[in-house]
Amino acid sequence: MKVKLSGNEIEVNSKDEILKKIEDKENLIAFKINGISKDLSVVINEGDEIEPIYYDTKEGKNIFWHSSAHIMAQVLKRLYKDVRLAIGPAIEHGFYYDIDTEERITDNDFPKIEKEFKKIVKEGLKIEREEVKRTDLIKTYRNEKNPYKIEILNDIDDEYVTIYRQGVFFDLCRGPHLADTGDPKVFKIISVAGAYWHGDEKNKMLQRIYAISFKTKGELDDYLAFLKEAEQRDHRKIGQELELFSTFPEAGPGLIFWEPRGAFIRMKIEDLWREEHLKNGYELLYTPHIAKRHLWETSGHYEFYKENLFPDMEFSGGEHYLIRPMNCPFHILLYNKKLRSYKELPMRYAELGTVYRYEKSGVLHGLMRVRGFTQDDAHIFCQRDDLNVEVKKLLDFSIFFIKKFGFKEFKVYLATRPEKAVGDPADWEKAEIALENSVKEYGIEYEVDEGGGAFYGPKIDIKIKDALGREWQTTTLQFDFNLPERFDMSFINGKGEKERPIMIHRALLGSIERFFGVLIEHYKGDFPLWLSYKQVVILPVSDNTLSYAKKINDYLLSKGIRSDIDYRNERLGYKVRAARLQKIPYYIVVGEVEEKEDIIKPTGRKEGNLEGMTVNKFVEVLEKRLSDEK
Repeated sequence: MKVKLSGNEIEVNSKDEILKKIEDKENLIAFKINGISKDLSVVINEGDEIEPIYYDTKEGKNIFWHSSAHIMAQVLKRLYKDVRLAIGPAIEHGFYYDIDTEERITDNDFPKIEKEFKKIVKEGLKIEREEVKRTDLIKTYRNEKNPYKIEILNDIDDEYVTIYRQGVFFDLCRGPHLADTGDPKVFKIISVAGAYWHGDEKNKMLQRIYAISFKTKGELDDYLAFLKEAEQRDHRKIGQELELFSTFPEAGPGLIFWEPRGAFIRMKIEDLWREEHLKNGYELLYTPHIAKRHLWETSGHYEFYKENLFPDMEFSGGEHYLIRPMNCPFHILLYNKKLRSYKELPMRYAELGTVYRYEKSGVLHGLMRVRGFTQDDAHIFCQRDDLNVEVKKLLDFSIFFIKKFGFKEFKVYLATRPEKAVGDPADWEKAEIALENSVKEYGIEYEVDEGGGAFYGPKIDIKIKDALGREWQTTTLQFDFNLPERFDMSFINGKGEKERPIMIHRALLGSIERFFGVLIEHYKGDFPLWLSYKQVVILPVSDNTLSYAKKINDYLLSKGIRSDIDYRNERLGYKVRAARLQKIPYYIVVGEVEEKEDIIKPTGRKEGNLEGMTVNKFVEVLEKRLSDEK
């Protein structure tokens, strides 16, 4: 039979012949057959297009970790007789399994779980896919008193479903999986935590066991080192140490209080944002934090996102108001204020608009997931003929901001039209072509997510890589063919006829809160000079040199350098340590020798001790570094 292997047509008599032609058999995890991931046991037919899936790829790791989750579930069933399994997916790093058991699992249980895992690995149990009747499986889980699997099965319409069996253990799953349990030779439990079923606080609290597995111990050692470094970079920890932001139970979870140091850095980010938007032809807006509910009923947000909205407020007369969850309806109201001409387009509205969403308490996470956040929001209203130019400008603008904040690596994801979508297919095609052409012009790495767009338009997501190589989504360029219809938007075209504008939602940083959290972790709190709250701190050795310290400080301040004096009656070593802990870029120790020679001897966090120099020369050093950071 003829098949295509990695794009090359070959003629084979059996699957064994196909396997012989794959060079890296040791790392082969599964196959992708005609674009769909399958187990290695899959039957291959004439004309199939085959792509090997390897262990060292993202998809390969997902399959490896998903199979490991099944092994861990088998371990838990062996060790805890009353355990009821819920779900156990692969995640970005490793996997977890949610379980319901009366016995509380703690750190003390980890060694015995890991020991039993290794035992199943040594057993090398064959992992087999089976199709079973859905109703029969429901009966089985009913006998096991497992409401979680029954609920999942009740949401499936198919008569038959798939399970994966390894020895006497089986689990409901679509797959694909490893061929046997012998591959994940290195396994470690990372933590255990509580997790509500479906993330809903009204449901039962389950125990979630996080773990990871690899082929080799070296990979695990590297991962544990990564975890240690990530812990040291945790923005919540650094945020408290540097007094950048706080939250208070009295005010409510997920609501951020910006302290002076954090507020200053936020101001610098926002000042740059406003300055660059004005340079790029945007008009800045301020809109209310509250409005009548019908506005979000018109937009569809109330219907689609009701569970994530704060409860509406009813006033006398029956009027209902909502705290705003999105800014877009406000920008549309301003556009619709009067009849627009094609000569006014494109119109670019931008706002640092604070919005509020009732995220469940279980998913709140420092600055990364909050209930009140400020979007760096913009909406572009343009003609169809403007699309290519506008998308190119948006991409230019996005990459400018990514590089400005010191991120060197990023990746683009292009999501196209899903099966169910609104809007003219021709508009979708034009928008997708504009998005893809702009990305290609840059020659940057990108992936196409076929059918992954929202129902109302295609989009580009840009994910940046931080100092640890972790991906964070920042920029989104989202076309919207839905809201212009819902709000009956129009402009008068060159023929004097009414026409719908194209609407583009655009966020460069995502939200100020989340982006600031990413910055903290990327820089480990050691911000670039231009972003630092204090750039220089002067440490007088004694009260005898206070006047000289003030002279230096006044001069630095007059040159626009953010300088300060540590007046505290503490030992010099204590002050030096405090300056380092606060991650101030430079400190200057001022003693009688320096005063006599009218020089300073700065110490930089990055450069170490600098040679003695005049304060004028030091300003030149700082100005050079600030210029390099632009």
